[in-house]
Amino acid sequence: MKPKSKVLIIAGSDSSGGAGIQADIKTVTCLGSYAMTAVTALTSQNTTGVLSIIPVTPKEISNQIEFTSLDIKPDAIKIGMLHSEEIMKSVLNSLNKIKITKIILDPVMVAKSGTRLIDNKSVKILKSHLIKKVSLITPNIPEAELITKVKIKNVNDMILASKQLLKLGAKNVLLKGGHLRATTLQDVFLNKKEIKIFKKKKINSKNTHGTGCTLSSAIATYYSCGKTLKKSCEMAINYVNLAISTGPNFGKGHGPINHLNTIKINKKFK
Repeated sequence: MKPKSKVLIIAGSDSSGGAGIQADIKTVTCLGSYAMTAVTALTSQNTTGVLSIIPVTPKEISNQIEFTSLDIKPDAIKIGMLHSEEIMKSVLNSLNKIKITKIILDPVMVAKSGTRLIDNKSVKILKSHLIKKVSLITPNIPEAELITKVKIKNVNDMILASKQLLKLGAKNVLLKGGHLRATTLQDVFLNKKEIKIFKKKKINSKNTHGTGCTLSSAIATYYSCGKTLKKSCEMAINYVNLAISTGPNFGKGHGPINHLNTIKINKKFK
């Protein structure tokens, strides 16, 4: 099997392998595409929390993006953890140089453990510049609340917050509803022309580390292969749900999901 497309991931590293660059590479690979990376930060973490974060310099992040893309041009880009104003500006500058149109932004702001991963100046740059540059933004409810200042308690509030994101310049929004207390999981896809609510039975599991990273990378992968954004979101949601339901149950805290759920081993390798 040859890779169907090429996806560049701009995100932080997760030493435990459940989220960040590691989850992104697994997702892109398991869905049949080729993953490239620009690492924005090194984190020491496990399923119980984050021990430390060491940022990569803005110049070196730009070098990774531009030098990689000069040789192997990505079909799509997924952006994850950008934790400082300088890094956001550097990434924006590089995006303007390499001119890729299909960009998925996962606005990583808070870790599962509750650790804040982004500063206030970065939030301002995201709202004023980065959100206008991307094809789709995929916030969860706490992230959408932080960006829009809308308190979200139900699906109507999710739609209201999504419309606020459009006013800030977003072209498309997928607001994830996993933080709502309900038996049905509802994710809102919205742009100026349509609203689509994806509904799934909520899986009760503490092993959901890296779901946001995985979802955005899956969307980027499907989108890079020519699927529409709405279809890419639908397929990515299905992939993540199956990954949660078949999770390996590793670790003492919020464990990883099963990225390998799409893989079938060829007989000659068994």
